[in-house]
Amino acid sequence: MTEVSELTVGVLGGTGPQGKGLALRWAMAGQRVILGSRSAERAEQAASEVSSLAGAEVTGGDNAVCAASADVVLVAVPWDGHAELLTSLREQLAGKIVIDCVNPLGFDKQGPYALPVAEGSAAQQAFDLLPDARVTAAFHHVSAVHLADLSVTDMDTDVLVLGEDREAVDIVRALADRIPGVRGIYGGRLRNAHQVEAFTANLIAINRRYKTNSGVRITNV
Repeated sequence: MTEVSELTVGVLGGTGPQGKGLALRWAMAGQRVILGSRSAERAEQAASEVSSLAGAEVTGGDNAVCAASADVVLVAVPWDGHAELLTSLREQLAGKIVIDCVNPLGFDKQGPYALPVAEGSAAQQAFDLLPDARVTAAFHHVSAVHLADLSVTDMDTDVLVLGEDREAVDIVRALADRIPGVRGIYGGRLRNAHQVEAFTANLIAINRRYKTNSGVRITNV
């Protein structure tokens, strides 16, 4: 497996549950992590909280500082701010591996559903907006509840990793493997990201019906 222990991972949206949870698990595994937010103060406060829980140093800064300081950058921001944020960070993200885990979802009385995206998916939008970055898609289905619950020592889930750049995909797979109980599994090209993002709506429906925090396992691999 690709060696990733020396890489710094930046988390855009590091004050939200998904980004903060993944940052916590990476920090516990010994990964260098920097949290990003629109507010540097909020990012620094979240980093302090994660550091205390992980027993490892985690730093924070505004989104531009986070993107510029990291080797690999996870995008874990709300869908409605996705395009604007990535456009503003095009220069800082040039040459970086970008992991998009954004799920464009809507909610109504019938429950969660996938939103239409002009480019096909959030990951494809990122690919179009960041021509000089190495865009991948991953971590859509990892439970934020389980990530934050340190009594859960084994996440028991697979992470589908999609992308056009094989080396970048392998690095993201290796970052997934750093979290106990998680496997990074190649899931195809970015054109297949829509159904991966959309499947999150199914998992939310499952969780509501069965009062659980479900994940995904790929059999016979």
